Amino acid sequence: MKIGELASRANLNASAIRYYEKRGLLAAPQRIGGQRRYPGDALHRVLLIRFASDMDFTLSEIKLFLSGLRDNAPVGPRWKKLAARKLNEVEQNIARSLRLKSLLQGLLQCHCASLQVCVQCLSLSPNCAALRVSRTKQR
Repeated sequence: MKIGELASRANLNASAIRYYEKRGLLAAPQRIGGQRRYPGDALHRVLLIRFASDMDFTLSEIKLFLSGLRDNAPVGPRWKKLAARKLNEVEQNIARSLRLKSLLQGLLQCHCASLQVCVQCLSLSPNCAALRVSRTKQR
């Protein structure tokens, strides 16, 4: 298939396809009359690249993952190592997101008397718990 068709079917610009080629994520296709002609399985590879990119894998990580990837091949140790490392990153992002959610929920209920008090609470200083207790008693 031509680059425009591949790009369209993957919902990408043709420039992204050329960039994937340049970075070594996608094999250079056969050229017929100067035009790139991709095999049918190129679409699956491009969709996998796009999905992995959307999931915050770096292009270097995607390249590592895809190098040597063949249909019906078992998952090798390299892929398991990458998956374990990425899973750790995901767990850290989840923890960070939960802290952010908690902070934002607290801000929605903020009745601080001043910016200084609010900043002290946001910095999670030991005084914050005492301030919250005293504000609760004042209400």
